Amino acid sequence: MTATPTVRAAARRSGRPPLKPTARQPRRRSAVLTVVTGVMLVYAILPLAWLFISATKTQEDLLGTFGLWFGGEFALFDNIADTFTYQDGIFGRWVLNTVIYVVVGAGGATLLAALAGYGLAKFDFRGRRAVFAVVLGGIAVPPTALAVPTFLLFAKMGLTDTPWAVIIPSLVSPFGLYLMWTYSTEAVPNEILESARCDGAGEFRIFFKLALPLLAPGLVTVLLFNLVAAWNNFFMPLIMLKNADLYPLTLGLYSWNRQANTVGGDVVFDLVITGSLLTIIPLTVAFLMLQRYWQSGLAAGSVKQ
Repeated sequence: MTATPTVRAAARRSGRPPLKPTARQPRRRSAVLTVVTGVMLVYAILPLAWLFISATKTQEDLLGTFGLWFGGEFALFDNIADTFTYQDGIFGRWVLNTVIYVVVGAGGATLLAALAGYGLAKFDFRGRRAVFAVVLGGIAVPPTALAVPTFLLFAKMGLTDTPWAVIIPSLVSPFGLYLMWTYSTEAVPNEILESARCDGAGEFRIFFKLALPLLAPGLVTVLLFNLVAAWNNFFMPLIMLKNADLYPLTLGLYSWNRQANTVGGDVVFDLVITGSLLTIIPLTVAFLMLQRYWQSGLAAGSVKQ
């Protein structure tokens, strides 16, 4: 690769030889990093492989064969059919309950976090620092510490053993609010907001028409966090719900697994494992579909302009 005429002419005027372009440096490879990555990959994949292999076994093969190899009979489809028909098909009801809790709870929590985070980032008002302290305090407090007070409050209101006992607590996401607050500060230029206000647009119209599209990457990040939290929610339904028809998947599979410890209870470990495999599929699909938005949302604000 040679220097261009312009570069050569400039070099002659300055009396210095033209700079030669340097070759692109090869990427450095680290054997230690490769080994560590391989170990982490095995650590992440091995439980999933065991879960899939175990879901293909009958009850007898599950208890009598090696865990990381298939049994004598491939019973995956039979196990799936039995999972959806056991106890009059209550597993399908649990799937529907979980979808409702996730759509209303995680979706509502994401929208509220976006509204509150945008408002805290773009509006100046008294008590802003106090709100910031409360949000950080909400992140620091573990959910289990609030479980008993929440149960007592809902019991006084008569909301225990209802879907609202699971949905309402999941609508509050301090971590999601903090993420949307920090993301809104950089992602939504103040000049756009001022221009829209000068044109007579209202604040809600500005948020939904202008700010919300700009907040999409951060919104997807918060949605994924809330989706995982709502889908895997176990402790709150455990203390709030008694009616098995209201159980989410996590609590329903736990009740099936607990049957083995009761006198005269059915041992359905094969159905518990098959149900667990079916439970992780929607989360895996959601992460694969929204991965690029999630990565861009996490990286926002990492580089100062």
